[in-house]
Amino acid sequence: MRLHRLRLTAFGPFAAEQDVDFDELSAAGLFLLHGPTGGGKTSVLDAVCYALYGQVPGARPATRLRSDHARAGTPTEVVLELTLAGRRLEITRRPEQPRAKLRGIGVTTEKAVTLLREQRDGEWQARSRSHQEVGEEIRQLVGMSCEQFCQVVLLPQGEFATFLRATATERAALLGRLFDTRRFKAVENRLRDGKHAAAQRLVDGDRQIASLAARMRQAAGDAVVDADTDAYADAGAGAPGEFLAQAAVLRCTAREQHDIARAALHQAELSHAAAQAAATQARELYALQQRHAQSVRRAASLAELHETRAAARTTLSRARRATTIDPALTHRDKLVSHHAESLASEREALAALATTTLPRQWGGPGEGAPDGAGQAAAGGEDSSAGVPRGRSVPGAMADGGDPAQAAVAGGPGRPPLDGVGTAAVPSPAGGSARDAGPGGRPAADTGRSAVAGGAGRDVSGDVGTAAVPSQAGGGRAAGGGAGPGVQPAADAGEGELPLPGAAAGGPGRSRGDGVQAGDGGAGLAGEAGAGSGRGGERVAELLAWAGELREVVGGLAAGGEVEARVAEVGARRERLEREERDDEEAVRDADGWLAEWPALRAGLQARLDGALEAAARAGDLAGELAQARQRRDAGVERDTLTQELAPAEQAARDARDRAGDAREAWQDLRESRITGIAAELAAELADGEPCRVCGSAEHPAPARPARDRVTRADEDAAYARFQRRSADHDAARERVTRLRTALDAATAVAGGIPQAELAAAHEAVRAAHDGAARAAATAPEARAALARAEDERDRRTAQQQDALHRAAARTSRREELDAQYEQLSDELARARDGHPSVAARRAQLAAAVGLLERAAHAVRERTDSELRLAEAESALAEAAARAGFGSAQEAVAAVLPPQRLWEAEAEVAAWDKEEAAAEADLASPQPAAAAALPAADPVAAQAALDAANLRLRRASAAESAAATRRAELDRLGAESTALVRELAPARTAYERVARLSDLASATSAENRYRMELETYVLAARLEEVAAAAGVRLQRMSGGRYTLVHSDARGGGRTKSGLGLMVVDAWTGTERDTATLSGGETFFASLALALGLADVVTDEAGGMRLDTLFIDEGFGSLDEQTLDEVLDVLDGLRERDRAVGIVSHVADLRDRIPAQLHVTKGRDGSAVRMRTR
Repeated sequence: MRLHRLRLTAFGPFAAEQDVDFDELSAAGLFLLHGPTGGGKTSVLDAVCYALYGQVPGARPATRLRSDHARAGTPTEVVLELTLAGRRLEITRRPEQPRAKLRGIGVTTEKAVTLLREQRDGEWQARSRSHQEVGEEIRQLVGMSCEQFCQVVLLPQGEFATFLRATATERAALLGRLFDTRRFKAVENRLRDGKHAAAQRLVDGDRQIASLAARMRQAAGDAVVDADTDAYADAGAGAPGEFLAQAAVLRCTAREQHDIARAALHQAELSHAAAQAAATQARELYALQQRHAQSVRRAASLAELHETRAAARTTLSRARRATTIDPALTHRDKLVSHHAESLASEREALAALATTTLPRQWGGPGEGAPDGAGQAAAGGEDSSAGVPRGRSVPGAMADGGDPAQAAVAGGPGRPPLDGVGTAAVPSPAGGSARDAGPGGRPAADTGRSAVAGGAGRDVSGDVGTAAVPSQAGGGRAAGGGAGPGVQPAADAGEGELPLPGAAAGGPGRSRGDGVQAGDGGAGLAGEAGAGSGRGGERVAELLAWAGELREVVGGLAAGGEVEARVAEVGARRERLEREERDDEEAVRDADGWLAEWPALRAGLQARLDGALEAAARAGDLAGELAQARQRRDAGVERDTLTQELAPAEQAARDARDRAGDAREAWQDLRESRITGIAAELAAELADGEPCRVCGSAEHPAPARPARDRVTRADEDAAYARFQRRSADHDAARERVTRLRTALDAATAVAGGIPQAELAAAHEAVRAAHDGAARAAATAPEARAALARAEDERDRRTAQQQDALHRAAARTSRREELDAQYEQLSDELARARDGHPSVAARRAQLAAAVGLLERAAHAVRERTDSELRLAEAESALAEAAARAGFGSAQEAVAAVLPPQRLWEAEAEVAAWDKEEAAAEADLASPQPAAAAALPAADPVAAQAALDAANLRLRRASAAESAAATRRAELDRLGAESTALVRELAPARTAYERVARLSDLASATSAENRYRMELETYVLAARLEEVAAAAGVRLQRMSGGRYTLVHSDARGGGRTKSGLGLMVVDAWTGTERDTATLSGGETFFASLALALGLADVVTDEAGGMRLDTLFIDEGFGSLDEQTLDEVLDVLDGLRERDRAVGIVSHVADLRDRIPAQLHVTKGRDGSAVRMRTR
């Protein structure tokens, strides 16, 4: 590695850019780096280290590299040009640092920058900009870490002087950082961890053996009463064979106890079997004796119930025969219910017909019209249409009577409709419902329902009634003298029926022109012919009148069309009138608006022009406003920073003074502690324990502490205080830097103008800009308003022309619609015939047709139901006779409900089964034979069995416990044998790894030098370093001194293998390096540093280090020794090396012509090269 050029800017004490040409300095081989204290000599070496590794030696962070003297706009940067492994490289690094914002006011933090370039064919080519990539490539090329580089290339003589006098432990720490021996330390740790793991496995195994011994002792119980319990608890750890022998004894004892318990269990089982057989025999005999006694008692009880059960069997037989009339009885009940429903429907239909106003149609009075026609005509008939307006029902309907009665009674001169008002239902005995007693019930026995299959049927009576609902208001009981019937309706009162007096087509009936009867009316008339008597005649009359009304409804279809046409023509006339009014209003409105159009357009155009001019003016003022705002903010920040800077600078100076005082206090305490270190070490001595310094176990005269001695805690507290003061100083300096940078940036923008003037200027520009912006904001609205006004003008003009054209075309259409409306209105008046509308007249007639057809159907249905009910009563009487009953009433009385019949049959079957079982029990031979024997005693037999059970359980428990103990001991014995065998290899492995671990950690007696593995490797490296350093030390000392490595053991716990001794050729003795004088210590440490550099270089792969730096120490040498040292350093040029010496010694300036002089001043330091 050879350095060529270094350029650093704003780095450390250097405020401006500084260039160092190492090629020129290295031409002579030796060059001197000198200057005043604090000038920045070490900062030049720090810049080299920072360029390579991105960090500097010591504890200074990379973020504190920026010079406090640098200007705000000057960035901190280090550029190093060097040759590594034959490659010409250039490394540029910039640390993280504050800078002024490029936009706006304030300070921002700029990230760190790294750039690696390589020269190829005379041109620089970029290699990487990544911190990680550049750092890794440099480490691979140099072959050393940053710490190794600082020890090898930047030789700090003070540290190597300390190394000469250091203890073995301290030397191991330094050598461990220079030579990577972590793998050997890892081997030590691995062996130690392996030893601990193997030991833990053995401990776990011994613990398992002890646990097995305890479990075996617990499982054995009484088997180890006479044994040594401690032997079981401690067995296995040292004597696994003895433990296994004791386990075998326990297993043998358990087997013997199990055999004895098994024999006792067998004897108890035999005794239990005999007692169980005796108890079973006693229980069986006692059960047979009790069974025979119970059979005798049950037979006596059944004899007492014989007559009662015979009567019940007779009743069940009659009920079984009565089930044959069930179908006929169920059919009769259904017809009774249906007849009641048809009667109610008839009354409801006739009542609705009576309360409705129906139109009547005939030629006039005296032409065959029905009764009351003359009064209807006099009451206001429309002679033009020949159809009456209608009339209400007189008579009973007007007086609030029963409408059904009024409907069936007929009017004056009209006989009532036979069969419509009353229902005479014949009974099975030939009687009539009219024979009922008071209240509508028959004179015979009532109150008991005997309808078979009905929900309310009761078998306790012989005769019953069927409840039939009445339309007049509640249920009435209908019945006859011999069976159930239907309650007759009340007698109908006299009144008029609003029906025509003759059938369809009779004399005096006139029809409208073109009206024909509908098909529905003809069908109903045909069905009515199936009726009988006067009921059939009334059905025919109702259907005939319904047919006539349906023909009239059909003729009104054309009237509905006329009504729709009248409404359509009227709507068209009204629409024409509305259009005429709207057009007149539109023409007036358009005329007025167009008269004002010229003035409106001029005003809108002037508004738009003013808004456009304001928009142009606002654009010009926006730039001025931004500049005024920036100057105002910069002025505020400038004044604020100016006020903050002076206190911050004073605080930085105070922090610097406090940090200096804390450092001096810490150094004073450290010197005091070192002076009294003997007393501190003596305080740690203990009788019989070796001394940490000399290793002796005897302490005849330990040093006594002074009254004001300084402890390590005092020193640590002072050092911590110094660190805090130093951190406070760094923070104060960094704050001053940030404030200065921000102040320079704010001053550059605001200048020296007072803050009030800047604020006033900004406010004036802002007011002008806001006014222009508000005016410009109205431009879109003004433009849109003008466009809307022009569109409105076009729309108004078109509206005016359209209205005039429509008015001219509207006159002819109005005359045509007036003529059509007059003609259609006449036709509609004839079709409505006084009704609100044709649809209302059609709806009235259609409702009348529906009522007439409904009444006809109800009358016919009631007549048919009377005939079917009479037939059902006759069928019921015949079924009763076939079942062997004298009458239907007798058969009905014998009927039982299905559930009751099933229960009676089940009860009789149970009686039969009970009587048969009693007879069988009395006839059984075993109970009879048992009754002849003496009485059994099952209680005594059971007591003997219980005693045998107790003995059996005890024997079984003892055998089970012995078997469990035997099995458990066998299982634990097998586990113990397996565990002992499993631990045998683990013991062997532990012995092997423990021996290796003790040897590597220097705790084994076999390690005579008490060297750990890592120390052994470091001792080999130190031996190489001592050999290389001895050659140079011999030349520097004129052949007197030579450094040699010593692996002699130290006293007490001192490590061996890292000792250094000096061989004095003049006396022929070997002595400690601590006996060297100050000058001898310097060139001995220099020789050691050079030797260490050679060894580390070889360790790193033989990388050539063509540039070295040696820091301080030459002032302790006399003139002759200095010449010899310089000759040795000059001899390094034989390898084409350049050596830079950092020193204050004035004599070196005369001896070394190539020099790099560092000067310092209030504005920062600077470098100056000199070669002569």
